[in-house]
Amino acid sequence: MLNLIAAAAFFLGIHLLISGTRARQRLVAVIGETPYLALFSLASIGGIVWLCIAYNATAGIPNRLYWVAPDWLVHLAPAVMVIAFLFAIVGLTTPNPTSVKAEALLDKPDAIKGMLRITRHPFLWSVMLWAALHVALNGDRASIIFFGTFLLLGALGTLSIDEKRKRALGEKWQGFSRATSNLPFAAIVAGRNKLAVSELGWWRILLGLAAFGALFYGHLWLFGVSPVPGWAPY
Repeated sequence: MLNLIAAAAFFLGIHLLISGTRARQRLVAVIGETPYLALFSLASIGGIVWLCIAYNATAGIPNRLYWVAPDWLVHLAPAVMVIAFLFAIVGLTTPNPTSVKAEALLDKPDAIKGMLRITRHPFLWSVMLWAALHVALNGDRASIIFFGTFLLLGALGTLSIDEKRKRALGEKWQGFSRATSNLPFAAIVAGRNKLAVSELGWWRILLGLAAFGALFYGHLWLFGVSPVPGWAPY
């Protein structure tokens, strides 16, 4: 369990204490933007691999169970994951000024469209939905640490990105943030934006549904757990 905690601390640390602070600017000033991004990407991949290995290793050690998920949540889980996949796939395929080296998109008059009307951080919200659901479904210490790491990183990551863009882009970012929201649908509810389903792109929606279907079918093979209790498709 200590190995899992160390992996979680490393993964959170490189994102929140380096990428999410002015330490990033100092490192970039010394080694340059491209080398920094390459090293950070390698560290992030290494952190995820370490987390997965450490989490899998907890299967053979004592692991306290704090709660058992209610049946209604188990049956609701696929619907939540459909939403998470749509946020992820539609979000990743929609040009977004919050993405790395995409700040120039703020100069375009139609920068805010599609998924950005719903939230300016769609991928991180998909991660939070996935992680929160799996924390709730499992309830054991190892799962809380593993999935909770991604939940915490997703939540704090949205705030960190907003703060970095605010410092770097000033009024350009202020205008973008006023017309969008971090919390999904908040800008629409507040009247600062409107929902435009046609802008999401039907191919993006279909791609998201296809990705969900593939993982739904392969979940038992990949992770040893059926997404539907009692269902064994192969």
